[in-house]
Amino acid sequence: MDEPSQTETVEKTLQTLRLVVGLGNPGERYRQTRHNSGFMVADALMASCSDVRKADWQPEQGELYEIRKDGHEALLVLKPMTYMNDSGIAVVSVTERFGISPPDLLVICDDLDLPVGRLRLRPRGSCGGQRGVLSIIERLGTDGFPRLRVGIGRPRPEEMEIIDYVLSNWASADEELLKQVLQAACDAVRTAWDVGLEAAMNKANSWRADCINAEESIKETQN
Repeated sequence: MDEPSQTETVEKTLQTLRLVVGLGNPGERYRQTRHNSGFMVADALMASCSDVRKADWQPEQGELYEIRKDGHEALLVLKPMTYMNDSGIAVVSVTERFGISPPDLLVICDDLDLPVGRLRLRPRGSCGGQRGVLSIIERLGTDGFPRLRVGIGRPRPEEMEIIDYVLSNWASADEELLKQVLQAACDAVRTAWDVGLEAAMNKANSWRADCINAEESIKETQN
């Protein structure tokens, strides 16, 4: 009999999502930037839940919260308070404290190579150039943890440098689209928590904001 692949092993191991890590940079200056998409999803997720509290134990370089729901183990939500490149410090601190294995955490981050209005959820993989994810891989010693990437698009080289783009605020024209993205990302996280990673992947990876907009336009036309 063939041995299960590494990806299959990760998916089967994720029986209970225990920790969500939203990546971003701390401070008001970065709050609405594209690079803080992970923070934004984490905040939106907590805002959508009725029973959220700050955890009794706090890592030195992060903010840790608990989401409680009947029939579930509390879901931990971590926002590393280092800058992006050192995100792994807080992640390792929390995973060691609570005995959380890499397949049972979900990292949420921005992705330059995904267009705005798209999500991608994978059970493992390379950092894809995302320094926060790279830091977590290096600190955990494995890339075997799920990650939910939020598309922010990539600027044209003649328009703006990458670093300036990711650290700039979301455009006001994207405000309504961003709301849809955050809601869809939260739905994917809740599905991973309630049902499992595979169902969450099916939901997130097939979701497109433009499909929603097209459906709404059709409804308006029919009305």
